[in-house]
Amino acid sequence: SLQKLEQLNQYPDFNNYLIFVLTKLKSEDEPTRSLSGLILKNNVKAHFHNFPNGVTDFIKSECLNNIGDSSPLIRATVGILITTIASKGELQNWPELLPKLCSLLDSEDYNTCEGAFGALQKICEDSAEILDSDVLDRPLNIMIPKFLQFFKHSSPKIRSHAVACVNQFIISRTQALMLHIDSFIENLFALAGDEEPEVRKNVCRALVMLLEVRMDRLLPHMISIVEYMLQRTQDQDENVALEACEFWLTLAEQPICKEVLCRHLTKLIPVLVNGMKYSEIDIILLKVSISFFYSVGILGKCSAAALDVLANVFRDELLPHILPLLKELLFHPEWVVKESGILVLGAIAEGCMQGMIPYLPELIPHLIQCLSNKKALVRSITCWTLSRYAHWVVSQPPDTYLKPLMTELLKRILDSNKRVQEAACSAFATLEEEACTELVPYLAYILDTLVFAFSKYQHKNLLILYDAIGTLADSVGHHLNKPEYIQMLMPPLIQKWNMLKDEDKDLFPLLECLSSVATALQSGFLPYCEPVYQRCVNLVQKTLAQAMLHNAQPDQYEAPDKDFMIVALDLLSGLAEGLGGNIEQLVARSNILTLMYQCMQDKMPEVRQSSFALLGDLTKACFQHVKPCIADFMPILGTNLNPEFISVCNNATWAIGEISIQMGIEMQPYIPMVLHQLVEIINRPNTPKTLLENTAITIGRLGYVCPQEVAPMLQQFIRPWCTSLRNIRDNEEKDSAFRGICTMITVNPSGVVQDFIFFCDAVASWISPKDDLRDMFCKVLQSGRL
Repeated sequence: SLQKLEQLNQYPDFNNYLIFVLTKLKSEDEPTRSLSGLILKNNVKAHFHNFPNGVTDFIKSECLNNIGDSSPLIRATVGILITTIASKGELQNWPELLPKLCSLLDSEDYNTCEGAFGALQKICEDSAEILDSDVLDRPLNIMIPKFLQFFKHSSPKIRSHAVACVNQFIISRTQALMLHIDSFIENLFALAGDEEPEVRKNVCRALVMLLEVRMDRLLPHMISIVEYMLQRTQDQDENVALEACEFWLTLAEQPICKEVLCRHLTKLIPVLVNGMKYSEIDIILLKVSISFFYSVGILGKCSAAALDVLANVFRDELLPHILPLLKELLFHPEWVVKESGILVLGAIAEGCMQGMIPYLPELIPHLIQCLSNKKALVRSITCWTLSRYAHWVVSQPPDTYLKPLMTELLKRILDSNKRVQEAACSAFATLEEEACTELVPYLAYILDTLVFAFSKYQHKNLLILYDAIGTLADSVGHHLNKPEYIQMLMPPLIQKWNMLKDEDKDLFPLLECLSSVATALQSGFLPYCEPVYQRCVNLVQKTLAQAMLHNAQPDQYEAPDKDFMIVALDLLSGLAEGLGGNIEQLVARSNILTLMYQCMQDKMPEVRQSSFALLGDLTKACFQHVKPCIADFMPILGTNLNPEFISVCNNATWAIGEISIQMGIEMQPYIPMVLHQLVEIINRPNTPKTLLENTAITIGRLGYVCPQEVAPMLQQFIRPWCTSLRNIRDNEEKDSAFRGICTMITVNPSGVVQDFIFFCDAVASWISPKDDLRDMFCKVLQSGRL
């Protein structure tokens, strides 16, 4: 039938026929007429500029003559058609449209007024920007006052349209609305008790947006607005309650939040806590099908989010209002009530952690017990709440809470209910991050469970399982490199790897997971590295080839999904880091450096970011293959020292440092390409901590290998250099950087004179420098005394 439509589209009269069926052929049933209009809408989208003039004019006039059709379906279809024509740049070429629709609002006939408003609402949604520009001679100056008059209309549908139209212009602070802001707010207040849910919803939405853009105008009325929102958060209509719940989320971001809400907490907290229970209807839906969960309980999630942000604002001041409620909920016999209590406990974890500590020795064992509750919803929410307290659990002796929690969570990872599996797997990943090497004694038991889950999990949960395995590898590192662990873990991972096609997006989480595993296993990954390496190189090559085709002929070829290339580059980094020198032969037999040269110049920052990380890792692992390309790579690294793209800049900086250590004195010709940018970055205000540290280390390393070139600039960077490195732990990178700074001070002692105290402070941050570095420090410090 699609071909049939395409054939019919060859006839210029076909579109006239479609509009005729929509507006004139009253003998046909409404769905058929509406369908004819929707086919026409699609033609307008695809071919409007090829319509003959006569056809275009006929369609436009028919639309305006039939906007008041007696059928709501036909009115809505005509409205959609008008908006589609308008959004094809035709607002300029259809000057009578807006004046005509606005005049139809005054029609005595309800259908005409409602039809015109429906169309205007769609135009305001789709073309808000152009309506507020000079292109159309600013029609909003007339439209907005006009809309405001209809806030008091007798029909709820019309009132709702009117508020929805004006709402489109709040966030952009449209001038025409700002002029009438007081009358707008006054009219909103008048609608506060409207019997129509759709109107109440739009009023709530307006107030939430005004909170962000015109707090000054709401402040005088704040007490009554808070009271009103308290009522609406408990509205019988869930959509209204949801909009109202957004109000607390938005208010929590405003500096004034504490002052405004402190006297309302006694009322607000119980309302939010109450909103966190599953409603009767939710429970009926849950019985029908578990997949329904995602459409229910949304209000509960929103209330929980509001409680979470408020806990972060009020901290422990919230507890007197919550604790009495919590006691009652957590130990309640009805599962619905108990479940909401566990959700509350999780929601306040971040904000009220300090105040909750005295109660945790009693609560955590209770929660661990709830992990085996017979209701799946109680089990899944308990997983989440426990993960929010993982930090505290790990800070206690392992046998007290960590071991029982881990044992129960691992059982839940193999739960019969999919939602519980998902929640348990996510919670376990959080626990791994907090516990790190504390998990080493239990590795066999953990791997047993995670590997068994491979055979049990369906598609969606597999992705979360990859994350749990990757996080485990990150957390325990080289402790994973034991033959018996490798034997358990690698076969199922490689089996999935072989099953997935190159085009399958499920490769992403698997590649990320393998990257962590390769880094952790180090030489233990050797037996698996060749096919993995090869496939990554192929993925990069395929993506680059596809991108070239697309750039040459965008109509012919689709743009590739570059995420494939990014994740492949990251896994290659993981391999280089894990295998070290063992990757040398794989690099020798592939064209990876040529591919990297292209990736380093990609338009997409994330691609450049990953390719610089790989460059740094290959420089450390097998510099003999990187060295011949240095002359090509260095200028590109220099142009990427742009702190606008933090991560790209960070990785480029790090790679330059690694290269300089390998190049030694041969780094000389490249110093001018990078030094000025690095000095500029280290002196920039508000530069993120990691970038500062990496920049300082790289400057130090450049100075170490080429002191004569870098030392003259000493005075321009010594102070920020010292302050950014005094907080990092002793390690190889810090070692080489400090050797560099000492060498440069020897070459240019006057460069450090004014800021000598900062240098002393930085030296004092060392806990155990190597002997020869300690000697360098002593020499410099002695010369400074003279």
